Amino acid sequence: MFDLKVFLFLTPPLLLALTVHEFSHGFVAYMLGDPTPKLADRLTLNPVKHLDFFGTLTLFLTQAIGWAKPVPINPNYFKKPWRDMALVSVAGPLSNLALAVLFGFFFNLFNNLNLNFQNFAISEPLSFMCYLGVKINIGLGIFNLLPIPPLDGSKIIVKFLPLSLRVNYLRLEIFGFFIIIILAITGILYKIIYPVITLFSDFIFYFTNIL
Repeated sequence: MFDLKVFLFLTPPLLLALTVHEFSHGFVAYMLGDPTPKLADRLTLNPVKHLDFFGTLTLFLTQAIGWAKPVPINPNYFKKPWRDMALVSVAGPLSNLALAVLFGFFFNLFNNLNLNFQNFAISEPLSFMCYLGVKINIGLGIFNLLPIPPLDGSKIIVKFLPLSLRVNYLRLEIFGFFIIIILAITGILYKIIYPVITLFSDFIFYFTNIL
C-alpha cells in the first residue's frame, strides 16, 4: 500500500544515498588517476546524473535494495588495477555507512529538541526522515557489499582470489541480476539483508545517542 508520508520523507535521504554512493566511486577513481568519471560528468552531487529509474524504484519499494547508474571506470589508468578497483568499489558502501552514522546523529538531535515553526512541530518529521536515512543507507551499503557480480562486493573480493579464478568469477556478471532476482523471490535476500540492517541501525542509534 502506497504511503505518501513515507514517500515524502524517504525521498531526500534516498536521493542523497544514491548520489553520494556513486560520487564516491567516481571521486576515488579520479584520485587514483582515472579521468573517466570526470569526463563523463559524474563527479557531481547532482542526483539527476546518477539515478537509474528501476534501481531507484526498487529502493523506494524495498527500502534496502537498489542501485544507480554505474560510474564509468577505466582500470587501465590505475597503477595497480585489481587493488585500485577494490578501493573504488568499497568507497560507495563505506560512504553510505558514513551517511547512516550522520543521519543517526541528527535523528537523536531532533528527538531531543522541540523545534517549532509557526506552531508546527518540525522535530518529529525531521527525526523520522533521519530514521529512514539510517535504514536506507545501511541497506544500500550492505546490499552492494554482497559478493555477487556486478555488485561492489564482487569487485572487492576478487582482489583476494587467485589470479586463475578472477576473470571467471567476474564473468558471472551476466547472471548476477538473475541471481539477485532469484534470491529476492525466494526470500533469501530478505533473510540476509534485513537482520544486518536491524543490527547496524540499532548500533548506530545507540552509539550516536551516547555521544
